[in-house]
Amino acid sequence: MNGISPELVRHVALLSRLELSEGETCRFGDDLANILDYVAKLNELDTSSIPPTSHSFKMSNVFREDVVQPSLTNPEALANAPDAENDCFKVPAVIQEL
Repeated sequence: MNGISPELVRHVALLSRLELSEGETCRFGDDLANILDYVAKLNELDTSSIPPTSHSFKMSNVFREDVVQPSLTNPEALANAPDAENDCFKVPAVIQEL
């Protein structure tokens, strides 16, 4: 792998919550190395005269005006909830220990 160690790929996979096989670890290591090489090549360009942009073309706001409207009551909002507790939606825990 071009400068990307299998340990680094496994660490990135852990942070991304991905389980990779050994073959995938090697393949993604090569892919990451290629991406980093490409970014390094882009960093060689002189962009000092180019203004920063968030989009490649001009965008305008197409949202509607904010209008205050009545909202659902708590019982109405919870009416179709599969489970509720203390006037709140009750959902399964999603936090896991690593």
